[in-house]
Amino acid sequence: MIKRTMVSSLMVGFAVGSFVFGVLSSDATAKSRFISIGTGGPTGVYFVVGNAVCRMVHREAAEGRKKGRKHGIRCSAPSTGGSNYNIGQIKEGELQFGVAQSDWQYHAYNGSSKWKGKQYSKLRAVFSVHPEPFQLIAGKGSGINSWEDLKGKVVNIGNPGSGQRGTMEVLMKKKGTKVSDFKQATELTSSEQVGALCDGKVDAIAYTVGVPNGAIGQAIDGCGAHFVNLNSSVEKGLVNANPFYAFANIPAGVFYKGQKSDVTTFGVMATFVSSSDVDARTVYEVVRAVMENLSSFRKLHPAFKNLDPKQMIKNGLSAPLHDGAVKYYKEKGLM
Repeated sequence: MIKRTMVSSLMVGFAVGSFVFGVLSSDATAKSRFISIGTGGPTGVYFVVGNAVCRMVHREAAEGRKKGRKHGIRCSAPSTGGSNYNIGQIKEGELQFGVAQSDWQYHAYNGSSKWKGKQYSKLRAVFSVHPEPFQLIAGKGSGINSWEDLKGKVVNIGNPGSGQRGTMEVLMKKKGTKVSDFKQATELTSSEQVGALCDGKVDAIAYTVGVPNGAIGQAIDGCGAHFVNLNSSVEKGLVNANPFYAFANIPAGVFYKGQKSDVTTFGVMATFVSSSDVDARTVYEVVRAVMENLSSFRKLHPAFKNLDPKQMIKNGLSAPLHDGAVKYYKEKGLM
């Protein structure tokens, strides 16, 4: 039986500034507009992505200066339940943007997997961000060194609505693993699970997140946890059959000093998405803010270090690009 221990961490508000901006038309007067970006747990990279985007939007505004965009955008990026939650809330009109794994962008737009019968054809891609390996981490002394060792253990499969929960369920299905095979399956959020692992309350956790990650570092370097390789024929089949998956290698000692050996796993891309219902002018300004300040954006997290605009407009994107994004990319000769 699944133990429901998820703590609600939704809607933690951040840095909402008031700015006086202009719009794309140079002679127009902007109305104040509020946008909200769905992210993930407060310890994850999605949370950084959303708040970094807001920071760039505010930076472009140049509040209090004569120069700056006068687009009237006020931006916040609260902590949310993750990929599928963000897409669902964009669909409901509660969020204007969100960060989502590339596989869930694909499934939502195409009406497959968890989105079967709930296809969201208005979903639009804006850009992709960083690679996100799916990481299986076992606690010190757990005796877990392979997927098969999870049997009879306490395993955190992730909170409902999160991308890691979705990927965990895909992998469980392909490997023929049932919830009943575990001693217990918990539903802790990304911000809760590392503490539970280090405290010995769970034996293993799964996390789809960019590398490096502070919470993973806490587990590996702080309490002796270790990665489990995911490179069997099952993972190879998933990568070969799905364009949104790719293999990833996390080298020993590079990101985490406590990591003793290289690990191979598979993963997705983090993508930034919106809806065709969100006006092109707003999307244009958000894209412009990020791309015009990309050097500053890259410095906000190590996972952003190698971001390349030419790759960001195509990697991991399966939904059509939003018209507002296309306008900017064409202006800059990227398309």
